[in-house]
Parts: sequence; C-alpha cells; structure tokens
Amino acid sequence: MTENPVAPPPTWTGQVDGTTQEHLRWHQAVTPLRDESHSCACVFIGFASDEGVARNKGRRGAAAGPDALRNALSSMAVAEPIRACDAGTIVVADDQLEAGQEALGATVAAALDAGQFPLVFGGGQEVAYGTYLGLAQSSARSPHLRIGVLNLDAHFDLRADPVANSGTPFRQMIERERAAGTSLQYSVLGISQPSNTTALFEAAHSLDARYLLDDDCSVTDRHRVAVFVSNFLSDADLVYLSIDLDVLPASVAPGVSAPAAYGVPLETIQFVCDAIAASGKLAVCDVAELNPAFDVDNRTARTAARLIHRIVTKRIPPPVLGSLPARSAARGLK
Repeated sequence: MTENPVAPPPTWTGQVDGTTQEHLRWHQAVTPLRDESHSCACVFIGFASDEGVARNKGRRGAAAGPDALRNALSSMAVAEPIRACDAGTIVVADDQLEAGQEALGATVAAALDAGQFPLVFGGGQEVAYGTYLGLAQSSARSPHLRIGVLNLDAHFDLRADPVANSGTPFRQMIERERAAGTSLQYSVLGISQPSNTTALFEAAHSLDARYLLDDDCSVTDRHRVAVFVSNFLSDADLVYLSIDLDVLPASVAPGVSAPAAYGVPLETIQFVCDAIAASGKLAVCDVAELNPAFDVDNRTARTAARLIHRIVTKRIPPPVLGSLPARSAARGLK
C-alpha cells in the first residue's frame, strides 16, 4: 500500500501593516505545529484529496483546496490575540483514500487529545469520514456522549455505494456508530431536492437523519433555521460541523465540484456557523469541496476563509471534552 505523505506546512505570508497586536493578521498568528504546541487555539490540517470526488464521477480539483484556503485566510485581520498552528497537509495518493482518511483521523485525534481545536481544510467531501474518525477515536469521545454531526450541504452524502467516495461519508459514520453500539445524530441544512433522488430521501429517513431544505433557509426563514439548529444542539454533546461549500449559491461559491443552482444565502450559513461556534459544544470542523480551478476571483476561497475566521474567533470552547455532561443546554441562538 502506498503511504500518504504529509506535506509540511507552507510559509504563511500576506500584507504587513506592522508587528504589534493592533496590526495582527492571520499569517502573523500561525506557526508550524510542534510537539510542544499545546497553547494553540486551533490547529489547521490540510487534506489534499479529490479521489472521492473522482470515484463519485465529479470533477477533480479539490485537492488544491487546502492551500487556496490558507492563502485566502492569510491576510485577514485578527481583532484579538490568537495563536494558531498548522499541521501541514495529508496528500492522498490515487486509490489510497481509505489510508488517507485513517491518517487524517489520527491527526485530528492527536489534536483533540492535546486540547486543541482541529479545523480541516479539504479536499473533497470524503474529508468528512476522516475528520469523524478523529473525533470518534479521541479521548474526547466517552461512550455516554452523543456526537452530533451538522452538515451544511446541498447533498445528503448517504449513498450506499460499494466503494467509499465523496457521496458516502455520512452513511459510513452512522453505520460505524451503530456497529459499535454508540449513537450519532446526523443533521443536514441546505438540502437541494433536485440534487437528491427519492432513494436518498428514503435513506435519510431510514437512518434517522434530519434535514432542512434549501427552500426553507432564506434570510426570511431565520426563525425556522434557528429552531432547526437549536434542536440539533439540544440532542448532541459533542458537535462536528462540516461545511460543504456547494451549499452556497453558485454566484457566491462558483469554485466547487458541483455548483448550486439555488443554494443557501451566505447570511444564513454565517448565522448557523456563529450559533454552532457559540454553543460551547463545537469540537471539530472541516471545510470541503473548494475547487480553485473553477473559482472566480478567489470568490469561493475568500468566502470559506471568512467563515473559518468567524468560527475560530467566535468559538466558545467546550469544557474539558471528556467530562462534558450529556445533553448540555444549547446556546448561541437569537
């Protein structure tokens, strides 16, 4: 089996207005992850893969997503002191997706076990199963704690395909949890009916997945969205947030593997991210499907970077993860 190499973190560069705190930008706050990097507020982990997208008959290019996200985030200004670390990028070789997901899981678990907040830069949506493995295998996962997975996505990604791909990760998670006798609550916000067959809606029902259609996520649907997110948080102890950028309209996010004809407004996605970040339950997050080859003026990368910026800077860390009380109250919704 070919080993998936880990590329070292690139040098973060960007605009420099000064070196004091009032001039701080992300590239001045990020350092390479080292064994002693226990004070990092967050750890960025790249996952350069579009093997799952290719297996799902999508267009390649998402493997270039991690560095495009780094570049877009680099010059954004940071209002408060923060320290972030970069763990480099897991480069997934052709036909080595499963090994790459295992490697990502180990890296995410190590960050969680060190008390850090892992934020994964994909890569195709196949990144999700690797991110999940990290949370499931970490010491943060106690048997009495229920994982809540909130996927912001136009697609269920619950396919029952014989070979894992970008359309199967959330079904893989649910099946792994059921086999272990543990519990996972899967919710999707932004589902596009024309992008999901009746069989996929039936799969969602049979797997107890909850969802909100993109038709019900407009800016005027704020209360409906807030209730959906509040119900999700009330039934989860540890939260994994996955952001598939194809949930956004193609006008906002053209640089994805499957651009959305309709999509969920950025205002709604930002509201949801803010609520999850402020809940005190967010343990891990990833961003998927950025395909720089099809982006326009880095529009998609900049939008994703803004969401990452808000999640990291607004996140209220959970208590010591392993000691979280089950079903703690949801916070952060207005």
